[in-house]
Amino acid sequence: MGLLLITATGICSMMGASINVIPFMIQKNVPGIGPYVVPAFLFAAIPAVFAAFAYAILSSAMPRAGGSYLYASRGLNPYLGFIASFSQWFGLSIVIGVISYIIIPFIRDVFFNLGYNNISDFLEIGSVRLILSLFLIWIFVLVNIIGGKLYRNTLIPMLIIMFVLGSIVIVSGIIYDQNDFITSLNILENRVIEPAKETAFDWKIFLTASTLMFSSFIGFDAIAQTGNEAKDPTKNIPKAILLAIFVVSLYYILFTISVYNIVPWNFVADESILKDITAPGLLSYVLPPLWGTLIILGAAIALINDLPAMILSVSRLMFAWAKDHIFPNKVASIHSKFNTPYIAIILVGVVASIGAIGSHFAGDFFLGIDIMVTSMMINFLLMCVTVISISKVNPNLFTSITTIKNRAYQLFIGYFGGIIILMFLIIHTYKDLSSSVEEWYFHSTYIYLIVMIIASLYFIFRWKKININTFKNLPTE
Repeated sequence: MGLLLITATGICSMMGASINVIPFMIQKNVPGIGPYVVPAFLFAAIPAVFAAFAYAILSSAMPRAGGSYLYASRGLNPYLGFIASFSQWFGLSIVIGVISYIIIPFIRDVFFNLGYNNISDFLEIGSVRLILSLFLIWIFVLVNIIGGKLYRNTLIPMLIIMFVLGSIVIVSGIIYDQNDFITSLNILENRVIEPAKETAFDWKIFLTASTLMFSSFIGFDAIAQTGNEAKDPTKNIPKAILLAIFVVSLYYILFTISVYNIVPWNFVADESILKDITAPGLLSYVLPPLWGTLIILGAAIALINDLPAMILSVSRLMFAWAKDHIFPNKVASIHSKFNTPYIAIILVGVVASIGAIGSHFAGDFFLGIDIMVTSMMINFLLMCVTVISISKVNPNLFTSITTIKNRAYQLFIGYFGGIIILMFLIIHTYKDLSSSVEEWYFHSTYIYLIVMIIASLYFIFRWKKININTFKNLPTE
């Protein structure tokens, strides 16, 4: 995998629901955020950038599959490395299922806009939506198992189409404004709304929204998982991480500004209470039918593109565990023909299928997002701590760092990034535990703690079979 494909893997893991759904459904999940969605997005990028620098530093010294697990287990503590990465694996695997479930309404809307109402109505059926979401998961499980050219030829073209069609949204934000939207809404639905007004700024609401927006930036971890398959990984992986976070951050901000420049935030807030809303659905009121259809198609492709990259990412975590004998050796099995860790990929498909089924019965995809945010915040926090600790815990690997070699800069990234991410984690946990839900298991924190207990018990069970010296060196390629 060259620099382009590695970067594409990260970008595709980050974009999809992160830009087409979350910035608008946030109005329901965090009531009162109102016109401050874009500033919350910008603020959420701060800890993400520090985490990206931490990853870039550590990846330059440890260019192997396993990413955060490998970095923490070698530069901090084997136990912390495993349980944090286990929660990451669980969270991301569930989210793969959540995303596959979200994709179907976008495909439904494409057919609706094209006038194929029978197909659109068929895709509205709950059981059909679930079956198709499971079908998508296993199609991309197959793509990952075959790997190589099929993976590249699937990812890169869809990435290009995604940016081209998504750019329609950005251009629309220049052409149209809220007056156009208000006029169109009145003509189409005989509804009258007032232009959006400024509201009082609330730090508590703002920070709560930022913690959820943070989930939009976490996909660059997928880049760190490509260590065994990347060309010149010591240089290309850090470059890809920083390039992906820059490109995606810029795109996110332009995209979100454009939508909110057209659609009054008060309309978004009201609609989000009634139904799941998306960027294409909001813009359909003002755009010509063809443009609207293309935007929906672009969003569907963006969501679909999440799947192969995320499956690659989390399967390599399992592969790394098996290489260290934490998981059975069988999980690290390489396909004789395709040279991919097919057992690990299949197991990811199984957990992702559970995520899709859970979304179907829970009826709220934000539960899966919340679980992912909790796990990834802890993961990113440990990456910052590892940057601080690696010089003492593993001096040999510390001397192998080639990205940001200045120790003062490393410590600044580790301490400042760690403090910000810890703050985000506390806010996110408080928001989750204080929320009113029907059942205890709809609190993502409780689910996360259960996963941590399971991971801890499993690690203790396997520990006696593991050579402690394993964690002083990098796995063989």
